[in-house]
Amino acid sequence: MAEKEQVLERIKDIALLAVIRGPSENLTIKMVDALVAGGVVGIEITYSTPNAENVVRKLKEKYGDTIMLGMGTVTAPSQAKSAMEAGANFLVSPICEVNLVRSMVATGLATMAGALTPTEIFQTYQLGIDVIKVFPGSLTGPSYIKAVHGPLPQIPMMPTGGVSINNIADWFAAGAVAVGAGSAICPNHLAQEGNFNEISKRAAEFVKIVQQSKRK
Repeated sequence: MAEKEQVLERIKDIALLAVIRGPSENLTIKMVDALVAGGVVGIEITYSTPNAENVVRKLKEKYGDTIMLGMGTVTAPSQAKSAMEAGANFLVSPICEVNLVRSMVATGLATMAGALTPTEIFQTYQLGIDVIKVFPGSLTGPSYIKAVHGPLPQIPMMPTGGVSINNIADWFAAGAVAVGAGSAICPNHLAQEGNFNEISKRAAEFVKIVQQSKRK
């Protein structure tokens, strides 16, 4: 199995990506430490995080292949290549712009790009994106994933935005292959307050519910 396929299989297996828009390089690394302590191993460091590529390099050096590490909020073609060079296992963008998506696909890494309408979802998948990031999920809800999944069952979808402890089971029941969670699992204010134990606690709760929901 090729490395890209292995990454995709692992993402579908862990089925949870923590999306981090960290307040600083140091605090972001501590946030990841707390998430990993709670059992979260799917980590997306967004480009809106200060020194995001350096954060990824340090995390890659620290954790190696024990975590699935990606870079998100990719909005420029040049970022796709530099994210790969930093050590990212996968790339995530909130949008689908043709040149951007082509640069992401060209890296050979696992890719996710944002789309909302059925037409956008289909076109994004046709461009070679592996998993469609249905964003913002808060605008649609699980019933939307279920509705789109009906005519387009071949397209893997992952909602981001609007994912919480209370609706995780509904997203998976609707057909999502994974979910992305940001402030619900790892809010910046907890890191700024030094409350990393609470981040670990939330991480453990998310992991437990995700695994229970997948088995249903």
